[in-house]
Amino acid sequence: MSFIWFILIGLLSGFIAGKLMRGGGFGLVINLIVGVVGGVLGGWLFGLFGIHTGGIIGSLITSVVGAVVLLWIVGLLSRGHTR
Repeated sequence: MSFIWFILIGLLSGFIAGKLMRGGGFGLVINLIVGVVGGVLGGWLFGLFGIHTGGIIGSLITSVVGAVVLLWIVGLLSRGHTR
């Protein structure tokens, strides 16, 4: 059951991160995938700084932060290819 929650929180965080980023991210499907991957990235980043979250809200915040960071990195890399 926790795997299903992980996916659902990742999908929601990708949607939220896409709305927070300037330009709306990279479309709904990519933002949802980025949310799932961002959950892992956010957990890793929070772990580096010694921040531990719990519950659904903490997991959602962690995933949103990770997804925003990932969308920012992908945006930087995609801009570099157009030059």
